[in-house]
Amino acid sequence: MAMLETEASLKPPQISGMFQKLALAFRTKTIEFFAEEADDDASLLDSSDEIITGQRVVVIKPDPAKAPPPPDPLQALQTLISSLFATVSSFKASYLHLQTAHAPFDADGIQAADRAAVSHLQRLSDIKHSYVDFRRNPNPSPESDLPLVSHLEAQVQENQSLLRTFDTVINRLQSDIDRKDGEAWVLKKQLESVETTNERLSKRLEDFDATSSSSSEFLLSVSLFESVLQDACRAAHRFTKILIDLMKEAGWDLDSAANSVHPGIEYIKRGHNRYAILSYVCLVMFGGFDSEMFGLGGDAISSDLNSSFNSRRKRFLRQFVEHGYVDPMELLSRYPDCDFARFCDIKYQELIHPNMESSLFGDFNEKELVLDSWRSSTAFYESFVGMASAVWMLHKLAFSFDPKVGIFQVGRGIDFSMVFMESVVRRGVNSGSGCKTKAKVGFTVIPGFKVGRTVIQCQVYLSGMKCAE
Repeated sequence: MAMLETEASLKPPQISGMFQKLALAFRTKTIEFFAEEADDDASLLDSSDEIITGQRVVVIKPDPAKAPPPPDPLQALQTLISSLFATVSSFKASYLHLQTAHAPFDADGIQAADRAAVSHLQRLSDIKHSYVDFRRNPNPSPESDLPLVSHLEAQVQENQSLLRTFDTVINRLQSDIDRKDGEAWVLKKQLESVETTNERLSKRLEDFDATSSSSSEFLLSVSLFESVLQDACRAAHRFTKILIDLMKEAGWDLDSAANSVHPGIEYIKRGHNRYAILSYVCLVMFGGFDSEMFGLGGDAISSDLNSSFNSRRKRFLRQFVEHGYVDPMELLSRYPDCDFARFCDIKYQELIHPNMESSLFGDFNEKELVLDSWRSSTAFYESFVGMASAVWMLHKLAFSFDPKVGIFQVGRGIDFSMVFMESVVRRGVNSGSGCKTKAKVGFTVIPGFKVGRTVIQCQVYLSGMKCAE
């Protein structure tokens, strides 16, 4: 019974009706064939149970599905190459996304792009192994596990990767455009602020030009001129100190240099020869101070010579104010052909002649850097420009007064006068006690000025002064 239940539980195979008829006819003919042979055996006919022992059951199965043909080697190679390019494009898109996720920093985007890039690298490794296997066996079996896709599917995957790449690039460019727009907006606001400030200053300048002469006289004072003159004197002292240091580095004899400027001077102390060099610097820088052109030549300001005196005064005062608001070094770099730049070049050529320049900035020390020109020395160049700027402003201010400020100096051998002169060596001069001879002027160090009825003393070095101990 168990055998019958097991056989009954088996489902008959699914075959067509025609095949069933063919099987039934074949079975009938088989039974009839064996029945005819059984007529000769009497023992079989006499059996009451009509059971045939040793009977075999024939199970007819349908034909198995037809096995697919083996893949074409050329087609397999094309598919392998398509998969390779598609994977490389995907890796490129993931790597680009990984880069863009760093700026601005996106932690989730970085992790996702990193995982995608690693997976694409793993797939490239699988494709590599598949290619090695293909080289060994160009006719792989249908059951071979190759990490390949169809040619069309690979093209679709590659195009999708390119679209992701373009999308990432477009997003990055859009981010850059937004950032540039923000910067442009900030610069636009700054420009509007600068324009507003310029308009306000321009209006103040116009109001200043429209003021009466009494207002100008209120602005122009002796104390203002003395303050600007002190700035010029301090700048001259700084430049002279640097010049003397360069002379010492070059091996100059300072006594001989001072004697070439003012010969035959008996100095009170050995170090006082520096006053002769300071005198040389100041006399050169203030040369032509009493001229409106200040040594620039007739074409510099000839267009204003025919204008009225008041208009020229306003022009000089405006130049004084404008120059005070700018950095002279920046002015020379931006406008190398302006009047102030020409003034610096002219004064430098008068002050430092070529032989002197060659001696100061030549190869005077093998361990030091050889300077090609005076502009190579930053400290020397800046100190000279600062001194020239202070003298330039003093000149503009002097011609803003009505009447203009006069300049004077005292010749050698003139008796010392405390009204017009001031000694650079103050010790024992103003007291007048203990001196056997009257002090006389050796040379003028810094010229003096006359502002209206006020006299600003010139600074002189006295000679022939023998004071008792």
